Amino acid sequence: MIFEHKSVLLKETVDSLNVRPDGIYVDGTLGGGGHALEICERLGEKGRLIGIDQDSEAIEAARERLKYHIDKVTVVKSNYEDIRSVLGELGVRGVDGICLDLGVSSYQLDNPARGFTYREDAPLDMRMDRQRELTAAKVINDYSQAELCRVIRDYGEERFAANIAKHIVAAREKKRIETTGELIEIIKAAIPMKLRAVGGHPAKRTFQAVRIEVNRELEVLENTVDTMIDLLNPGGRLSVITFHSLEDRIVKNRFRDNANPCVCPPDFLVCVCGKKSRGQVVTRKPILPQQAEINNNKRSKSSKLRVFQRGTQS
Repeated sequence: MIFEHKSVLLKETVDSLNVRPDGIYVDGTLGGGGHALEICERLGEKGRLIGIDQDSEAIEAARERLKYHIDKVTVVKSNYEDIRSVLGELGVRGVDGICLDLGVSSYQLDNPARGFTYREDAPLDMRMDRQRELTAAKVINDYSQAELCRVIRDYGEERFAANIAKHIVAAREKKRIETTGELIEIIKAAIPMKLRAVGGHPAKRTFQAVRIEVNRELEVLENTVDTMIDLLNPGGRLSVITFHSLEDRIVKNRFRDNANPCVCPPDFLVCVCGKKSRGQVVTRKPILPQQAEINNNKRSKSSKLRVFQRGTQS
């Protein structure tokens, strides 16, 4: 398959970065290079774009897309959680903007070989970085029933998590579960028939949960927002696109805590904890896609963009 992906909230995200022609910017989830290309087209000769992605196929596609801007682009295969070390190795101490698009690319979803889709039968994989050892098959076959229930409940917000975990364990006692098709049939059997069509495909939430577990998505996000804010130059911005409530909640809370980190009791007249604001939340409410974009790309419907700006005195 050709790596294709429609960048969500493209103009809104790049506009939010306030790109300066001579600035240094990071796309921490490079993907097919859509947001990166728009940033590059706003950079001057002295500007620089650093693209990070853990998917080798995405990097190959991005290099091709950005080939006319290669003099100002550095592409690194890594996870954005390693952004500090990536920038350090490049001799970069601070940047003027960082963007993240936390969605799974259309290529990853539509390519059966990657094992993300619940619409075709394929090997259970779901790794964004295919060099990692943990796969969806290992989660499904090796996790205990309690661990499976936790993953499906907490990361998929699935009301039938306990029953799905029970059915998975019962099925794998007969034979190892190897494909998405096998898992889908097990999930369907665990959900009451009259409720299978509620909220979309019955396997949607479980597949989301397993994907998040395999790629440590929420853990990485939770642990890295503060680091990215720390790496911003004064006035620099961090723009993050999320696609479900779990991601959005983390971004919203980390932005809020960086803008107002004081932990003093409300009845204290003055702050004594010494924790200072690191900037401000630019988006009081998240920026949502316009209806025209949703009509053109249904996968953009659940996207939300939040923006944080580092304080000028930070």
